[in-house]
Amino acid sequence: MSFFSKFTAQRIARFARLFLLKPSEQRYLAEASKSGLFDPIYYRGAYPHIHPLYHRLPLRHYIVYGERMGFRPNPDFSPSAYLRYNPDVAAIGVPAFEHWVRGGHKETRVHKELPEVVEVPQTKMPVLRGHDTGGTAPYAIVIHIYYPDLWEEFRETLEQVKIDHDLYITITYRGDETDDLASKIKKQFPNALVASMPNRGRDILPFVHLVNSGMLDSYKAVAKFHTKKSPHRADGDKWRRHLIEGILPKQGLQEKLDAFVADDSAGFWVADGQHFTGEEWWGSNFETTRSLMRRIEVPVDHGKLSFPAGSIYWVKPLLLGMIKSLKLNENTFEPEQVQVDGTLAHSIERALGFLCAATGQKVVQASQIDPKAQVKRPEPPEYVSAFYLPQFHPIPENNAWWGKGFTEWRSTVSAESLFPGHLQPMLPSDLGYYDLRATEVMGEQAELARDAGIDAFCVYHYWFDGKRVLEAPLNKLLEQPEIDFPFYLCWANESWRRNWDGLSGTVLLEQTYAKGFEKQLVEDSLPYMRDPRYQRPDGTRPRFVIYRPEDMPDPAASVAAMRDAWREAGIGEVELGAVCFHISGENQVADDLFDFWIEMAPHGMVSGSDYLFGGPDGNKLGFEPAEGFEGLIYDYNAVANNSTTPAYYKKLPKNTICGAMPSWDNTARRGRMAHIAYGANPGSFNRWLPQLLEKRVPQSYRKELFLNAWNEWAEKAVLEPSQTFGTLYLDVLKRHIGK
Repeated sequence: MSFFSKFTAQRIARFARLFLLKPSEQRYLAEASKSGLFDPIYYRGAYPHIHPLYHRLPLRHYIVYGERMGFRPNPDFSPSAYLRYNPDVAAIGVPAFEHWVRGGHKETRVHKELPEVVEVPQTKMPVLRGHDTGGTAPYAIVIHIYYPDLWEEFRETLEQVKIDHDLYITITYRGDETDDLASKIKKQFPNALVASMPNRGRDILPFVHLVNSGMLDSYKAVAKFHTKKSPHRADGDKWRRHLIEGILPKQGLQEKLDAFVADDSAGFWVADGQHFTGEEWWGSNFETTRSLMRRIEVPVDHGKLSFPAGSIYWVKPLLLGMIKSLKLNENTFEPEQVQVDGTLAHSIERALGFLCAATGQKVVQASQIDPKAQVKRPEPPEYVSAFYLPQFHPIPENNAWWGKGFTEWRSTVSAESLFPGHLQPMLPSDLGYYDLRATEVMGEQAELARDAGIDAFCVYHYWFDGKRVLEAPLNKLLEQPEIDFPFYLCWANESWRRNWDGLSGTVLLEQTYAKGFEKQLVEDSLPYMRDPRYQRPDGTRPRFVIYRPEDMPDPAASVAAMRDAWREAGIGEVELGAVCFHISGENQVADDLFDFWIEMAPHGMVSGSDYLFGGPDGNKLGFEPAEGFEGLIYDYNAVANNSTTPAYYKKLPKNTICGAMPSWDNTARRGRMAHIAYGANPGSFNRWLPQLLEKRVPQSYRKELFLNAWNEWAEKAVLEPSQTFGTLYLDVLKRHIGK
């Protein structure tokens, strides 16, 4: 027999052995299969070098060959460590994983290598500021070094990376050794940022510290890896290289990275075998993970654990922003005591999966990224508007009703947090606590909005039978034609009441409809309509919106009178719209009375089953709000789902502009009587928008989108930058609708 024939026969015999199991191996196979503790996806990804035929029967391969070769059945179990820490098992000669499956896991035996205890000097967290040192490349690579001896391996990896990137390296401080290594790295990579870190939070805190600094804000994607050692694995070095090469392949990195960035559904990119799913991966981290996610109102389902394992991945900007919004710092991480589980660092690893799902994104493995795949994105709207509140300046009426100098900033800053993780108060960042009498602020707002894809502000026009309030910002704008602020008016024709809802409570400023009010209202609108910045979305007709048309005594007659008055004034035809309000008024309004209607989220979108508190099913939150809370809390994501359900939107007038909201929470105005959309954050907004673009905008009036709102701070319906989320809402808009 030739050598080739003999070699082939041996390979066939080895493969056939998988089907010729001994009785003990057959029992082992049955028990391991039933337990669910063997992870075939992990096994294939962890050991790509074994023959593809064995990949078809991974558990059989493990039982016959893999365990003796030091392979792991899942990422969390080390056969060699199990036998070393459990000598009674080694003494009876039972395979380590078989014993674990049969009962060892119920006895909570040590099943993986315990970390090495190393004493290192103390040091302070470095001060990092993104605006001082932000990079210029499209991508960033972030490395944390705990084991200095691995630097040379990482240097070789970096020298093979052929994409344009900025480099950030953090090092666990060990004294002079770290100082010497930092100097060496700076000589090898002069443009890298190198910073020493205290031995706290493993590789997670150094990464979070970089994220919090703002240094990583501008990148299309960020790669993160660290000096991962696996002493419990015979092939630990090979395994680490597999994880890193899974995200930094030697061939085709740029093409894969382009595909990853282009795919809006992808949030994390990990090596094959590193997307862990299943409740068995919780360990003792569930409660900490749930508490962590409540910081930004992200629910955690024990049965839906899915996360990027190993802390080696590419990550998208939205997820970095969501990590930043958790407001973690050095003091929130436990001191390093060589914990094997249950720390904040362990919980963050799992929390990343829930963050990813909350944004409507997913974890993808290297082999799932296809550079040749065609990514089809929904068409952006033809025109995007956002409601705009011109309230932020003092007026005599508010001074009398609420105290001298009152603006809604006073209510906004005093809002209470009413339950664990309740995101109140929500406070401004980039634009500060502005006063709209300083008209340049409106120019800054318009610049932010324009960059995000918003075409115009629909500004509330407060007119009460000839009496104007809150008119100063727009009047001052007319005096400064150089400020590019695209706008049109919405007559907010409801009475002002002390409880802010326009429907009940003590009347502060009553809306009446005196005979001939239509012509007077039109005359008041003329200076604005004649301004070149006043919007004509169809290219011809100036647009005007009425907030509550059914409150007018005779809506049809009033609309006709207003149209005639605009014609007589030389304006010509006006594109006249109205808001679809959630509560019907006294007077019916035909759908075709107006050129269009505006769907104003959340009005009319909340159904009985969507209430988490205060609805027909009682308290479904899983925790109690503050004592005395009598308001309503409903599920933001359920409202988003409702908006794209035919049973809901087919009830709207056909000429409706579809709408969305970033959030809704009027705690600042109504305290413990507030209405709150739970789970509203830039991530859930990112889930909603693509669905609207795909299912609603194509049938929307003129393919438009309406956002509620730009700056309703006391209702937390805000797109402007905030201290909680930075510019994330605007970033989400720009990603989906930016021009």
